[in-house]
Amino acid sequence: MKFIHTGDIHYGMNPDADKPWSRERAQAVKDVLSSIVRDAKENSIDLILIAGDLFHQQPLVRDLKELSYLFSTAPRTRVAMIAGNHDYLRESSAIYSFPWPDNVHYFTESRLTSVYYPEINTEVYGFSYKTREITENLLSGVSTPENGRIRLLLCHGGDPKHLPLDIPELSRAGFSYCALGHIHKPQIAVPNLIAWCGSPEPLDPTESGKHGYFKGEINDVTRQITSLDFVPLAKVQYVNLGIKVSPASTNTELRMSIGDEIVRRGLDNIYRLTIRGMRDPDIAFDLDVLKERFRIYEILDESEPKYDFSRLFAEHSSDMIGFFIRELDRPGISAMDRKALYYGVNALLRTTDERSETQ
Repeated sequence: MKFIHTGDIHYGMNPDADKPWSRERAQAVKDVLSSIVRDAKENSIDLILIAGDLFHQQPLVRDLKELSYLFSTAPRTRVAMIAGNHDYLRESSAIYSFPWPDNVHYFTESRLTSVYYPEINTEVYGFSYKTREITENLLSGVSTPENGRIRLLLCHGGDPKHLPLDIPELSRAGFSYCALGHIHKPQIAVPNLIAWCGSPEPLDPTESGKHGYFKGEINDVTRQITSLDFVPLAKVQYVNLGIKVSPASTNTELRMSIGDEIVRRGLDNIYRLTIRGMRDPDIAFDLDVLKERFRIYEILDESEPKYDFSRLFAEHSSDMIGFFIRELDRPGISAMDRKALYYGVNALLRTTDERSETQ
């Protein structure tokens, strides 16, 4: 039995809403499911498991119609899905009365139920959110009967406010595979048994790395996973790019080196730049021009001016600058106090320079 495990698609989300590339990212989020269904048709996938948060919020009927048509184009592939904390089922949800095609099963109960597919001897267990949070481990003590069937679990959670899970206990519950959602970075909790699929498209700068979905196969006789592969799908990645500077670094040098690195890593990617290290106190890095050339989400300047505090203290031993240095420049200074020292001295020196210019 061949299956695809996906979830956290967040259909309808508009990532990076205030950025020039926002519309492109929103369309990419909508397009991922088409790519997954295409894979299912081309490779005779028996079952698609969608582990919650298919939608970013309560779906409109027109959204349901779009995805219903998409699923109907692969009638030989069964689709089982649940609601997560973002698209949780309200009393007025259109999902309750929506006429899904025959190959689609949407778990609408908040308690664990199952659907059996005799053609592939597979039983899928799952339940949907009906509130934004589930703080209780609703799967505590769960076990499945030994009935000769392939038994799969669909659930959405893994943190204290969203279905906290006991992974070791879950691994002993008798499932052939547990398809988890909610954690947006793909990860395998127990090899060939329990995994979070992650979001197939990265949705914000914290979701760096590759994104896609899992494709697996289960032996019909042993009812155990024989293969579980991660399939990269997203063409765009969020990249955290750290830049090391020194007192010799200049704006021109920095812009050129960052530009070269972005070209090397990929112009389609979205970058968060973090500048670290010691810089010349007279240098103020100005990299905003890079935002006009590349997809840069954010620039964080965590560099610190390299002051000669001994020389400064000798020159300002009797004024506020000297007092400030004497109070904070001591052995074992904390990172926070050192930052305060840099900022304070910088502000005092600028104030002194401004007064000198006006006299």
